[in-house]
Amino acid sequence: MASLFTKIVQGEIPCYRIAEDEQFLAFLDVFPQAIGHVLVIPKKETDYFFDLSAEELSGILVFAQPIAKAIGQAFPCRKVGLSVIGLEVPHAHVHLVPMQTVNDLNFSRPKLSPSPESLAEAAERIRLFLR
Repeated sequence: MASLFTKIVQGEIPCYRIAEDEQFLAFLDVFPQAIGHVLVIPKKETDYFFDLSAEELSGILVFAQPIAKAIGQAFPCRKVGLSVIGLEVPHAHVHLVPMQTVNDLNFSRPKLSPSPESLAEAAERIRLFLR
């Protein structure tokens, strides 16, 4: 059965796309740790992050770098944190989260529930800095 993220890649489930190429897709987390929280995934479904090939592992970070920089410009923060957890969805992914404190990467905290309008605005702000 296809993962939630594979269904997003295939267009079966909508998302707030930030960027994509032939191998990777970046989109907003709809239940973010902070506004501007982006998920970066390989389009090829692989459950465990460290089961990705060396090329895919390096490729996902290279793909994520300009997105992280755009997040930092769109949502001024001390840093954009990167986290690999992989328990929520059985599809390898990294979280890019604008951070003021290390607690912003505490995934046991309650998540935010922004409106669709707020998410659309956040996605557009990030995309502006990718151009």
